[in-house]
Amino acid sequence: MADNEVTGWVGWGWFAGIIILIAGVFSALHGLTALLAPASSYFARVEGGLVVFDVQGWGWWHLITGILLILVAGALFAGATWARVIAVILVGINAVGQLFTIPTAPWWSLIVLTLDILVIFALTVHGRELKASAR
Repeated sequence: MADNEVTGWVGWGWFAGIIILIAGVFSALHGLTALLAPASSYFARVEGGLVVFDVQGWGWWHLITGILLILVAGALFAGATWARVIAVILVGINAVGQLFTIPTAPWWSLIVLTLDILVIFALTVHGRELKASAR
């Protein structure tokens, strides 16, 4: 397949971009919610322990990563190669982060982890076609 040929597999790239865009919007909204919340700590009781989160730090982290994800999604739709690399790095970091939240939200963490794996697959295997389809 030539670099400029677009096949039906380009849909995987669009899937990845849309999932990243949705994740970015939700992450930014969660970050804003945490920053505007009156509480400064969040406590979650899990089997065998207590998990304490700093809400302000959590809020800034999610706001910044959400904005980055939104920008990267836009660049993916434009066919930027650098956006594929940055997206795989950000999604990989998110996947590792989901491993840490399995004790507090196991089903949600596994669902998001599965989506992260699909996005990484889409961008590494079929992401090159996004550049060709943007032309």
